[in-house]
Amino acid sequence: MAKAAKTAIKKDPNANLDAKNYTKVIKTVRSPKSGAYTFKEAIIHKDKVNDYLAKK
Repeated sequence: MAKAAKTAIKKDPNANLDAKNYTKVIKTVRSPKSGAYTFKEAIIHKDKVNDYLAKK
């Protein structure tokens, strides 16, 4: 049997352009009980990065 070509899958060409406007943000958060640090990850729009990091 023949394998299906990966190029046969059609993707939306505009989806790739929209994906470039997003970024992954990793924020350290300190636990109030133990004092240990944890990490919160989020994928947000690049215009809202400063707002995300500023909020507690």
